[in-house]
Amino acid sequence: MIEDKVFERIEYLCEKKHFTMYKLAKESGMPYSSLNNIIHRRTCPTVGTLEKLCKGLNISLSDFFDFELYPLNNDNLTPDEDELINKYRALPQNKQMLLNAYIDGLSQK
Repeated sequence: MIEDKVFERIEYLCEKKHFTMYKLAKESGMPYSSLNNIIHRRTCPTVGTLEKLCKGLNISLSDFFDFELYPLNNDNLTPDEDELINKYRALPQNKQMLLNAYIDGLSQK
């Protein structure tokens, strides 16, 4: 069911971004008890609640459902590469730009 996919995505994105449920609730501006009910009682969140969760995860609602950008499994990457990519995606855009510049500097010969 689609609800199961929503719960899987929340848990997956928290894991990839190294968020606890408490941190997600805090970053999303919602009570921890509400998020806990969603996850443990399998209460399907509303679109408004999903938008808050996405804001807390620093992603858009369309990113939440984008399995190409955030695949549940990516067998083509090593665990270190997967972790690095997910840490990069968790950064705000200005820090992504700084990291890109740093990597460009490292890769120049």
